[in-house]
Amino acid sequence: MASSFQGTKINPTRFHRSQIKFLLIIFPIAAFMVLPILYIFNHAFKPFDELFLFPPRFFVQRPTFDNFVDLFEVASSTGIPLSRYLFNSLTITSLVVLLSIVVSSMSGYALSKLDFKLKKPLLTVNNIALMFVGVSVAIPRYLIIEYLGLIDTFWVHILPGLAVPVGLFLIKQFIDQIPNELIEAAKIDGATDFQVYWKIVLPLIKPAIATVAIISFQAVWNNAESSVIYINSESLKTFAFYMQTLTSMNNAVAGQGMAAAAALIMFLPNLIIFIFLQSKVMNTMAHSGIK
Repeated sequence: MASSFQGTKINPTRFHRSQIKFLLIIFPIAAFMVLPILYIFNHAFKPFDELFLFPPRFFVQRPTFDNFVDLFEVASSTGIPLSRYLFNSLTITSLVVLLSIVVSSMSGYALSKLDFKLKKPLLTVNNIALMFVGVSVAIPRYLIIEYLGLIDTFWVHILPGLAVPVGLFLIKQFIDQIPNELIEAAKIDGATDFQVYWKIVLPLIKPAIATVAIISFQAVWNNAESSVIYINSESLKTFAFYMQTLTSMNNAVAGQGMAAAAALIMFLPNLIIFIFLQSKVMNTMAHSGIK
């Protein structure tokens, strides 16, 4: 029996014939899952007549850039260029991702490795916040934002996005895996809490940071709610909001091509960031108690 397994690895680093049975299952599933991505790309380059063919075609026959040209022309005709909406979205998303990483990582370190009186109540509040969806707190959120004077300001896109309860939970659970002896040894050598956080904790929690970056990015980049509820000035609104108005600015039929092009522009950053960081996400889930 032992001789039959001689020379065979459980998880070979290179291709082995024992992997064929798994590949026969994985490849069809992967091909099926990639179909929506292919459809988004093909749909954005379809000419007007192919958009409404029946039965519909999955692959574009005569690709064209007219949808993208029309998208930029219509945006310019409204008085606010498309580049302004994109600039707003890119700036807001970058700031929220960066600041949410700082807030979540510092808070996670404090809740995991530091001792202070409000540690348990704050952790409980964060865990309770995980149970609430955004719609359930829409009214109190609006009242707080109005009280702070953030209505129709650029900061109304940024400050509410810094609260990422699931990100704080994941980072806290990840930092729990760091041995206390490592931190105590650094403090014995004279390191301050900030030096421990910056030089020891941050390098060890890169997978969790990548996960928070993805969560924050997707939540902010795809969010049109802030522009609809809190913003009156057109120049402060985001590309996600503009995308929702495409079919209403024109008629529902004429706006479909531009909506398809805008959908591709909205989708590409999500795809790119997930491709580069997905391995970090899996590592975070494996170390955060989420099975």
